[in-house]
Amino acid sequence: MKRIAVLTSGGDAPGMNAAIRAVVRSGYYHGLEVYGVYRGYTGLIQGDIEKMELGTVGDIIHRGGTVLYSSRCEEFKTEAGRQKAVEQLKKHQIDGLVVIGGDGSFQGAKKLTALGFPTIGVPGTIDNDIPATDFTIGFDTAVNTVVECIDKIRDTATSHERTYIVEVMGRDAGDIALWAGLADGAESILIPEAPYQIDEIVERLQRSSERGKKHSIIIVAEGVGSGLDVADKITDRLGWETRVTVLGHVQRGGSPTAFDRVLASRMGSKAVELLLSGQRDMMVAIRNNDVIGIDFDEALSQKHQPRMELYDLAKILSI
Repeated sequence: MKRIAVLTSGGDAPGMNAAIRAVVRSGYYHGLEVYGVYRGYTGLIQGDIEKMELGTVGDIIHRGGTVLYSSRCEEFKTEAGRQKAVEQLKKHQIDGLVVIGGDGSFQGAKKLTALGFPTIGVPGTIDNDIPATDFTIGFDTAVNTVVECIDKIRDTATSHERTYIVEVMGRDAGDIALWAGLADGAESILIPEAPYQIDEIVERLQRSSERGKKHSIIIVAEGVGSGLDVADKITDRLGWETRVTVLGHVQRGGSPTAFDRVLASRMGSKAVELLLSGQRDMMVAIRNNDVIGIDFDEALSQKHQPRMELYDLAKILSI
C-alpha cells in the first residue's frame, strides 16, 4: 500500500477536520502518499481528487465543518455510479480509502469493499447514532452547543416565568437531547427510544409549580416530533403560555471540543493503521476508551440504543 485517500460524506460534524489531519499526517508518518477527495462520493465519481501534503492540514484541527466539503450523492447509490468511483480510485493509483461519516456513508464504503477496494470507516456524526461505538466524532461538541443555548434560554425563561420547549437534532436518536437535558437539569426529556405520556409531563410541571418553581425547560428530540406539538398539548391541558425554540443547524457548527479533537485524532490514525495491516470492510470505534476496528457487518447489524440509565437518572433528578 503506497497511496490512500480520505473523504467526508453526509452531514458535517465538528472534529471531521481533526480526523482528516490525523489520516494525512499518520499516512505520511508511515511513508504513504495521501489524497483528499472533495465533496464526498460525488467528488469521488467526478475525480475531484488532489494530493494532500503535511502543510495542507495545518491549522485545521480547531475548525468546524470539513475542509474536504461534503455532499449526498444519489448516483453513488447505483451500481454504475459505484463503478465510476472505483475507476477513479484506480486512475489515481489509490490503494485504500478512509470514509468519515455516518451510517449512510458506511453503507457506501461497504459497497466499495465489495467491489474489491479496501475501505475503512470513521464515525463522524453529531447524532451519535452509529452502533458499536460509544461515541461518534462531533457528538460532544453538539451537546456542549445545546447546553450553552439552553443556559441562555433558561435566563429568559426565569425572567418571564414561562415554560420553554427546546427542540434539538439527532434524527432518530435521542442522545443529544438526553445528554444535554441531563447536563442542563431539564424538567422533562423526550426521546424516540422512550415513548412519553403528556399527562406525566403535565403532572411534573404542576408539581414543580406547586412548590414555587416559576419556569421549566423541556427538551424534545426531533425524532419524537415537533416541539410545537408538545407546546400545544401543554397549553391545552394547563392553559400556560409556552415558548418553543428549534435550535436547528447551529448544533452542527463551531469549533470542536477537546474531547472531539482527541477522539478524531485517535480514530483517524487508527484507520490508517487498519489499512496498513491489510484490513478492509471495517469501521473504527471507541469502546471503554479503547480505539478498535470492527467489521462493518457486525457494526451495522446492531441497533443503536442510548444509555437509558442516564434517562432514568434525569427523571430522578428532576423530581
